[in-house]
Amino acid sequence: MVEGHKQNISSNDSIATPDSKSGELITWVRSLQQALTVEVNHGFTNIQGRTNKFSFFVSGYLLTCPSIALPKTDFSKLKELALKYENYPTMSMDSRRRLIVQTRQALHGLYKYQESNDRKDPNELKIRRKYESIGFSRSSSVDLLSLRSSISAVKGVGPKQAERLSTLGLFLIRDLIKYFPRDYVDYTSLKTIDKTQAGQNVTIVAKIRRCSSFKSPKNPNLSILELFLKDRTGGIKVTRFFAGSRGRSIAYVKSQQSLYAVGATVAVSGLVKESRYGKSLNDPLIEIIDSPNSYLKSRTIGQIFPVYSLTEGITADKFRDLIQSILYLTSEINDPLPQVTLNRLDLPTKKEAFFHIHNPEDSKTLARAKRRIVFDEFLLLQLSLLLRRDLHKKSDSPKLSIEPSIDSLVGKFLSILPFSLTDAQKRVLKEIESDIVKAEPMSRLLQGDVGSGKTVIAISALLTAVQSGWQGAFMAPTEVLATQHYQTLSKWIPQLELNVDLLTGSTPKSRRKQILTDLANGSTKILVGTHALFEDPVVFERLGLVVVDEQHRFGVKQRNKLLNKGLQPHLLTMTATPIPRTLALTLHGDLDVSQLDELPPGRTPINTQLISPKDKTYAYDLIRSEINKGHQIYVVLPLIEESEKLELSAAIDVHHQLSTEVFSDFTVELLHGKMKSLEKQEVIKNFLNKKSDILVSTTVIEVGVDVPNASVMLIEDSDRFGLAQLHQLRGRVGRGASKSYCLLSHQNKNKLSRQRLEVLVNSNDGFEISEIDLRFRGPGQVLGTKQSGLPDFALASLANDADVLELARNEARNILDSDPMLTNNSQLRLLIKEQWEKLKIGNKLN
Repeated sequence: MVEGHKQNISSNDSIATPDSKSGELITWVRSLQQALTVEVNHGFTNIQGRTNKFSFFVSGYLLTCPSIALPKTDFSKLKELALKYENYPTMSMDSRRRLIVQTRQALHGLYKYQESNDRKDPNELKIRRKYESIGFSRSSSVDLLSLRSSISAVKGVGPKQAERLSTLGLFLIRDLIKYFPRDYVDYTSLKTIDKTQAGQNVTIVAKIRRCSSFKSPKNPNLSILELFLKDRTGGIKVTRFFAGSRGRSIAYVKSQQSLYAVGATVAVSGLVKESRYGKSLNDPLIEIIDSPNSYLKSRTIGQIFPVYSLTEGITADKFRDLIQSILYLTSEINDPLPQVTLNRLDLPTKKEAFFHIHNPEDSKTLARAKRRIVFDEFLLLQLSLLLRRDLHKKSDSPKLSIEPSIDSLVGKFLSILPFSLTDAQKRVLKEIESDIVKAEPMSRLLQGDVGSGKTVIAISALLTAVQSGWQGAFMAPTEVLATQHYQTLSKWIPQLELNVDLLTGSTPKSRRKQILTDLANGSTKILVGTHALFEDPVVFERLGLVVVDEQHRFGVKQRNKLLNKGLQPHLLTMTATPIPRTLALTLHGDLDVSQLDELPPGRTPINTQLISPKDKTYAYDLIRSEINKGHQIYVVLPLIEESEKLELSAAIDVHHQLSTEVFSDFTVELLHGKMKSLEKQEVIKNFLNKKSDILVSTTVIEVGVDVPNASVMLIEDSDRFGLAQLHQLRGRVGRGASKSYCLLSHQNKNKLSRQRLEVLVNSNDGFEISEIDLRFRGPGQVLGTKQSGLPDFALASLANDADVLELARNEARNILDSDPMLTNNSQLRLLIKEQWEKLKIGNKLN
């Protein structure tokens, strides 16, 4: 077992340090550890091997460590230990024990050293970049090109290619430079074969051990080339496929095989796959190199290369070549921000960002390029919003007066309410009051969960306007909600002896004419309505305050048509859809934000459960039990965007099934968007008056329908809804003191879909839910409409770039504080003008 040889250890030359091969150092360490274990088990007796004693074997073996990569200090330690083992025969038992412990500690250190080395990626590949910097020289043949040149002026782009590119919206060279990659393939992860994993994009450098080619046994037009590569850690199979005429030609495939001589070194980049036969790379990028230290010719192997959205007739390689051929023109890009600002914000120049977004050297330069472009997108938007806000603040508006006495309209209104305001409501009222006493127009967004008491705030603000001698408008997105607001006002306002009217699309002509007359002569003090309030015949005598509910459902242009109907009136917008801060800053960056973050007392948390179709019996039993207790039920069906007929059909089918089969002993009514307004009102009135037990509805009840007696909501196909929308829907129950339930029925077996719905089960915080929803589905979907007025960002993500948005918001404020009209920032002025034209917004927008 114990073997060895005596060596002269007076010179470093005698240290055997061959190149480390796969696992050689580890094998060497384990062999020595085994010898030490045998000696320990024999009681430190310096046991006799076949030819030599233990101490003789170890002192020689310590000097044969098979690695030149070890630090000198480790070699010195091994040398010292080897000298000590020469004295091992004369040592005491304790000294022998201590020496073996020291040896084991040294071996453990070597083991850890090698382990950490194995974890490290190999040295970086040597990549000779075609363009090392932005300032490379242009060739004489392209001297006449500029960012404003037509794409057809680029060498190699003919009329047909230019026409195809135009379908992508690419006409000028600057369009090309602004056409960002949709994704990237990252081959910068240089791995040894043993460290590759299935699903990874990797680059490996290895030697060819075998190469063969053959015809596919199933397809005569397909030939296959197989390489088996090996490095010091293992082997991997590489497969290339040749189809069509190339696949049929044996001569062509053999010529390809001849390129890959056994023993040659190759650099290979591709996606690792794993099968029962081991790891493989299918159709990867391959380049033969002279040695691992040679420069690569390929512009993709070992690099990050961009992937673009293309159209038919344009190949990925040709498009990348086209982009690369004009990238030098990024040197013409002017930066709207001074270098001192870029240094402070740690951002690259704009020309560097545009260059590296198409031609990243590594992940760090790509991340910096993206960050700068995202920052610019957010900065322009925030500057636009803040400029609009500042311009709006300069307008003259009604200066309303606050009368804190109990005899004022607001005082009387609050006194007849059957409840006291929450602290949050009192705080928000004060914020609104502090705005409307100023001569500049208020622009305030009121956010609050369903049931937080926004309507009471809105009525109080409207009464303040009336008390001050002005009129108020209360606008809602649907007739159902507008009618609900009108009914709420009608409950309290008559006691205050005020004239309130409702104007919607279904208001009869004769009644409409009277409403418009009363409005114009000032006898109507508050007008509630839908988009009908935008229409030109609607003229207010003195419009002082506009309240917009669920304001994200209105376009900016619509909202401003109403605002332009008076001396710049004050604006209070409200939403029960909690909006994440990033989304609020983007949509409402020109508004002050108030938040009702407290629910009125007596609201019981809603018991939210996920159920599958097999749990329907449980759901129906619960519904029956709640109806027998005197409560009412909502059954909600999703809006199927692709087909209103399908949506209607589903609603009718479910209503028929429930009313004739499942709950034939109860009154089941149907509500959907295709019903006439009077029919809708009748159904809702019956439900409010407890004449019906179950209301089968589409999402028309999402906002506004307030039935405190409703205790269960069953939402069918709940995975079709967004989280924020589901949270708002379930807010229709739990409005009374009794226990309420929201049952989320879903058939989707997708794990992610279930995970998303479980957020509702675990949280009642609307803002937390909306943040998660933003990450899952994106801003347009969170708002419940794709036409949300959001700008089209090329790279910016409201879900992932919140920190950059905050940075841009702060910088926009800094810029405008020192240069309110951007007089000294002409480039920014020009860019903002372009954005305003693109979004079709103007100075008077709110």
